[in-house]
Amino acid sequence: MAWLELFRDPNAQWILMGSMLLGLSSGVLGSFAYLRKQSLMGDALAHAALPGVCIAFMLTGSKSIFFFLLGAIVAGLAATFGIGYVTRNSRIKQDTALGIILSVFFGLGIVLLTKIQHGGSGNQSGLDKFLFGQAASMVLSDVITMAVVALLLTMVCALLFKEFKLLSFDPGFAKGIGLPVAFLDQFMMFLIVVAVVVGIQAVGVVLMSALLITPAVSARYWTEKLGVMVALSGVFGALSGFFGTLLSGMANNMPTGPLTVLAATFFFVMSVLFAPRRGLLAKLLERLAVKRSVLSEQELRPQLHGIGTAGEPLRKEGQA
Repeated sequence: MAWLELFRDPNAQWILMGSMLLGLSSGVLGSFAYLRKQSLMGDALAHAALPGVCIAFMLTGSKSIFFFLLGAIVAGLAATFGIGYVTRNSRIKQDTALGIILSVFFGLGIVLLTKIQHGGSGNQSGLDKFLFGQAASMVLSDVITMAVVALLLTMVCALLFKEFKLLSFDPGFAKGIGLPVAFLDQFMMFLIVVAVVVGIQAVGVVLMSALLITPAVSARYWTEKLGVMVALSGVFGALSGFFGTLLSGMANNMPTGPLTVLAATFFFVMSVLFAPRRGLLAKLLERLAVKRSVLSEQELRPQLHGIGTAGEPLRKEGQA
């Protein structure tokens, strides 16, 4: 079978492992971004990474993921500081600032990408794959870099779990006990930038934000505990990377990014329908149980009204 042949290919095994680790780290980080109501931040940072990738290629002339990483991190940090500056020094709210920065950086990236593709360089082919991702274009060194960075991101989130938990639920209390809230906030943005950058070759800048947020939203349906939610989000992200890469390898000329996002969307739909307490099926069963309880009470009420306290029929009002 085609999927068995895919598992026997060593290169496919590496790509599969890298995509799963990417989904794991993205799901873990996305949980904190989702709880802090910064879902659009991942989208803005993903789109802001595109001009950084293009500038890195124009300066180096090589399609090295290391240089792309540096360029995209610089562009992502510039977008982060730009959003903060606009929000602090004007009446523009954060969601509007996010939309402005997203549009400006992505537009600049498309302009630079078009200029590169119409240039005289012979090795610019494949840069457009960063829009929607194509894991098959990765070499072993790219996969190793992506896997190492994804593991480091997961380890950092595990080490700073308590700090990120306070920052997500009660930043005022975190500041009161002496935690560097501003630094932690910027550091979390930096981690999201790194996660976005390391995943753009597999998923693409357009859809990377979906891999950050969708597993977290899916996990939220299943639990009320943050630790369980973060773990479930990582599992959903890893499974999305697994099935997306598997389907991409089995289908011809199908990019990995859209298939990975569709896999994440499948887990989201299953969570919405079948989660034990928040799912639509559970709520429907709860409503039916309440309805049956109300109907049974209504059926018993006439019998109770016709019986006295001592078991005798009640006298009608005014009867001697």
